Amino acid sequence: MVLAGCADGNRRPAKTVAAPCEIVSNGTPLPKPPPAPPPAGPAAPAPPRDLATNPEIGTGYRSDMTAVRTATYAVATANPLATEAACKVLRDGGTAADALVTAQAVLGLVEPQSSGIGGGGFLLYYDAASKAVRAYDGRETAPAAATENYLRWVSETDRTVPKPDARASGRSIGVPGMVRLLDDVHRQFGKKTWRDLFDPAVSMADDGFDISPRLAAAIADAAPQLRIDPEASGYFLDPDGSPKPVGTRMTNPAYAKTLGAIASEGAQAFYTGDIARAVVAATADGAGGRTPGVLTERDLATYAVKQREPLCTTYRGREVCGMPPPSSGGIAVAATLGMLEHFPMSDYKPARVDLNGGHPSVTGVHLVSEAERLAYADRDRYVADTDFVPLPGGSPETLLNGAYLTGRAALISRNHTMGTARPGDFAPPITVPPPPEHGTSQISVIDSFGNAASLTTTIESAFGSFHMVDGFLLNNQLTDFSAEPISTEGRPVPNRVQPGKRPRSTMAPTLVFDKAGPDRGQLYAVLGSPGGAVIVQFVVKTLVGILDWNLDPQQAVSMIDFGAANTPVTNLGGEHPSVDTAANGDRDQLVEGLRALGHQVSLAEQSSGLSALVRTSSGWIGGADPRREGVVLGDAG
Repeated sequence: MVLAGCADGNRRPAKTVAAPCEIVSNGTPLPKPPPAPPPAGPAAPAPPRDLATNPEIGTGYRSDMTAVRTATYAVATANPLATEAACKVLRDGGTAADALVTAQAVLGLVEPQSSGIGGGGFLLYYDAASKAVRAYDGRETAPAAATENYLRWVSETDRTVPKPDARASGRSIGVPGMVRLLDDVHRQFGKKTWRDLFDPAVSMADDGFDISPRLAAAIADAAPQLRIDPEASGYFLDPDGSPKPVGTRMTNPAYAKTLGAIASEGAQAFYTGDIARAVVAATADGAGGRTPGVLTERDLATYAVKQREPLCTTYRGREVCGMPPPSSGGIAVAATLGMLEHFPMSDYKPARVDLNGGHPSVTGVHLVSEAERLAYADRDRYVADTDFVPLPGGSPETLLNGAYLTGRAALISRNHTMGTARPGDFAPPITVPPPPEHGTSQISVIDSFGNAASLTTTIESAFGSFHMVDGFLLNNQLTDFSAEPISTEGRPVPNRVQPGKRPRSTMAPTLVFDKAGPDRGQLYAVLGSPGGAVIVQFVVKTLVGILDWNLDPQQAVSMIDFGAANTPVTNLGGEHPSVDTAANGDRDQLVEGLRALGHQVSLAEQSSGLSALVRTSSGWIGGADPRREGVVLGDAG
């Protein structure tokens, strides 16, 4: 028997006992549904959301969550139903690879706005038997017929932007990589029968599930765009075109049929045959004035996941492993930590530490944000798909070696923000700004065999390209490319569109080990987050919280989201109960202190979806982000 994590977000009821992996409730409410829209009539328009800093609509904050302790296995996802299904796979002897398949299949149903089989992702997998870390690149690719101007204009003779915009047109849809990724890792490390791993999602799609507050808020936010696509409109909206509200019972027989085919025939059922033809047709559909894409059945049939060398560096004596390019997340996280190692971060712990992570210090937030500015500057300039654009010096080492990061850390002043950082001088400057990135989801798993997985999975923006086919949404991942292929200096932009190329990402699935070197010791932590271009900030604050400030993983995840990209703006998540957003934050000591150092502080709500699992002397302890609906579950702790 076990004290289970609860549907309200891991709060452990004092006397409630349940079977392993069973979600129980202790009476604490789930996040409140979004408020009803105001009555019809003239009103000032709401300011547009900044998708670079708040990529998915916020749905509140669950205060006072407590960490979940387990003995031998644990899983965290962004939705209780997906966590429960994956946990039962682990309970019944499955591996982390098996649990990933089930979790992703369920997430594609109950959290379709964030991830699914129409998207891709990056996976770090730890194989306990060989003590090896494997990095799987399941990023989407540009069609073979895509040109450098694919996102820029309709054609060489029609130089108008794709309709209704690049994201909602067929031009944004890349070749999905998720099904192939799951198939590859399962073939290598799965123990359970592939077919059986889809049963929970197929049953749920047939029998129905209730729309959660987060999904309802996302549907309401995207309703105008969803109306353009007949299948998306028919699924997410009521017959009168209004968004389906919280609690609506939804079934998805088309998704059940699709999953059934994949379960029976493997990944080939997705990349060839009827499903592939439907994906190509949906991408080419110009109904409603949408500009078609040029994806072909051959693009799908020839897609391959790439196993890459994981990017492992040292921080405070531990080894931290992340994803290499085309994700920039691993490099940016490693560079930030490498600079922070020059500062006594343990001296700048949060004050008044409570279940919500306490109140970070001005100096702590300042130093992290400055290091991130420098890391983002290099990321923005130099990182792209290395199969097309090499890194300076031909490897990540140039951007991450000790001497270079020592010099970068020396640029950080304790007394004033640098505002905007200059990148290191390795090549002529590229001055095209990076495209904004958007929302994703995170799955963190430890199995009873000692294997672990950190999968960051995405369809890019909320609801992807708004194209729905066979019960699932297609990604808009190609908008992570730069639409402008040439810089203002007349040089090719590294992250421009090219046939077969993978767009740059900021996803940062992370594994931490006890010590650096050939014998890295035991696995210590598994973590990651969605959040688009802000992912690096979410992951870094959690790592610093755990490794420098001795927070448990729930406190570190729950702590105020803070950090900066390479702009004068420093993010401070206004959704957190410890942040006083009244009067534009003028009465908040942290905001006041940062502004005194020259920071332009944004109090916009952050929509991180962090999860973290950390080893203890008796098992594992985990935390799930209070800003989403996720939970941690496992066996008796």
